[in-house]
Amino acid sequence: MLKAAATPWLAGCGLGRMATGATGGWGPFVRSLRFQADRLGIACDGAPAASPERDHALRFDLVAPGARAVTATVHAWADGSHAIGGSEFLAQAGSGLMAVHGRSSGGSRALGLHCVGTATSALALQGAMAAALGQLRGASSTRVEVSLAGVALLCIGQYLAGATASDAPERLSPGSHSPQDRPPFLSADGVVFEIESLDAEPWRNFWGALGIEPAVAAQGWKGFLLRYAKAVSPMPASMMQLLAGLPYADIAARCAQAGMAVCPVRPLAARAQDPGARDLWMQGPWRFSTNPGPPAVRPLPSPQSLPLSGLTIIESCRRIQGPLAGHLLALLGARVVRIEPPGGDPLRGMPPMAGEVSARFDALNRLKTVREIDIRTAAGRSAVLELARDADVFLHNWAPGKALELGLDDGDLHRVNPALVYAYAGGWGSEGPAPGLPGTDFMAQAYSGAASVVAQAAGTRGGSLFTVLDVLGGVVAAQGVTAALLRRQLSPSGCRVDTSLLGAATLLCARELQACWEGDETATDCGPLLQAVIPVKDGQIAVECPDDAALGRLAEAAGLPRTASAAVVRGALPGWLGALTLGDAERLLSRIGVPAIAVAEDLALLPENPRLARALRPASYVQVQSPWRWS
Repeated sequence: MLKAAATPWLAGCGLGRMATGATGGWGPFVRSLRFQADRLGIACDGAPAASPERDHALRFDLVAPGARAVTATVHAWADGSHAIGGSEFLAQAGSGLMAVHGRSSGGSRALGLHCVGTATSALALQGAMAAALGQLRGASSTRVEVSLAGVALLCIGQYLAGATASDAPERLSPGSHSPQDRPPFLSADGVVFEIESLDAEPWRNFWGALGIEPAVAAQGWKGFLLRYAKAVSPMPASMMQLLAGLPYADIAARCAQAGMAVCPVRPLAARAQDPGARDLWMQGPWRFSTNPGPPAVRPLPSPQSLPLSGLTIIESCRRIQGPLAGHLLALLGARVVRIEPPGGDPLRGMPPMAGEVSARFDALNRLKTVREIDIRTAAGRSAVLELARDADVFLHNWAPGKALELGLDDGDLHRVNPALVYAYAGGWGSEGPAPGLPGTDFMAQAYSGAASVVAQAAGTRGGSLFTVLDVLGGVVAAQGVTAALLRRQLSPSGCRVDTSLLGAATLLCARELQACWEGDETATDCGPLLQAVIPVKDGQIAVECPDDAALGRLAEAAGLPRTASAAVVRGALPGWLGALTLGDAERLLSRIGVPAIAVAEDLALLPENPRLARALRPASYVQVQSPWRWS
């Protein structure tokens, strides 16, 4: 029988010797790393110390009982270079993430959330946990390296695949789609809201009742579906205008009649008042429970193997969150067996294609073997139980209640394999009442308050069409599985780990939620003094001043007093830098010690950037390599 974890999940593990040779820039990363370690029960030493190694990387050690210390090194760029330092802003600019977000947000711009830093801290900690687990199983690795840029590329991997597919690659540039003619929608009384349907029929019913012609509704449905794949969602203007003429209460009532979900884009302050919101923040994005079981003896094939080599993951997931979690576990060396329905996952045929498979689908699933099983039949369910009997992890993202209905819940699988790690990557989690909405990225952005943060930063009315929560949800699901496997090795038992998109959003907005509860909603991460995306003759350049010294140098170079304010300096940049080429602007800013990088706007050109090339692998589309390097 499962029991909630009564003691820290990774009791006895410690995080220490955190050090960096850089000043500033790593603050949000360190804060998220410590938040995650604390919630996993990993004891943390004090604040980061100055590193004698002047390479601007950040390092920390993870110590687990019975294993040698694992040193994790986090670089700014995939090639380990540090000439321009590292930060969330520069990583988003240089990796193409700004461009993806900007497709429907008015052009390349920062997301307004520390998604790269949060994902990087999760993957750095996961890598260290995996290395410790590998040692306990006979591996020799004591070092793991990741980079902000490498993780940023992982975040946009499916968009990069679409842009570089061998067959009809997508050409979607920043600002190519109107930020007005896309979800979220706006009502006559000023409510910004998302609607959601996983089926075309409620959509047709909703718009049909409003008098929209079937052909126009069908055009809107096609655009609506595109947002998950392409970060654009072109909607007919007539549909946007119709909703803009109705009060929100009327729209909500019509959605209910049609069977379609609706959710206002809520401010973080509203989310902070939800029952269970603080509990989820205190718990962290994972919920662990244990199942008494025998030791799981799985030695590594060889000391040089990847940390999860010799372990088997059974995955039954669709779309992004679950498949990305399985992909990350495969990159750590696990054998991932993916269950697909008879005939295969329909998304395999979604263009653009790379050979005989969708490039976007392949980006998340290329390392897996496939078993086609109809889990709706008794024979199919028996086949799943047989797979789970000898597996180490069972991972799914089925709709709430479906596992119980199928007889494939944790209790059912633990009866055939008590040592199994049963992992569920869902939408809402179990802390607090479920909002009664589909557990999708855009519903979770609206409900969690993340969309309101994006809107404030981008000057748009809602969240991003870049699936930020699906991506981070996949990262924390894989991280939770790794923490469960490490715990199983330290204290033999089976377990269940639950993660959710809402948990990912809570992790992403942890600092802002804390500020809400402390009554200081204006608190920020005390970020850089100046961040700007400036048009130049042949593109755009992202400029950042992390401190007063850099701002003073930039002011002087622009012909202003050294004491000029950030706003004054910002206002002078377009006229000064706008006359230069990207190359000249980068060289000039580098010479005066101001961090800057060309904004990557064409994803197909990313492999040509030497700071990124090491993280990429040209094939039938450009693949993103493993974010971890081991030694």
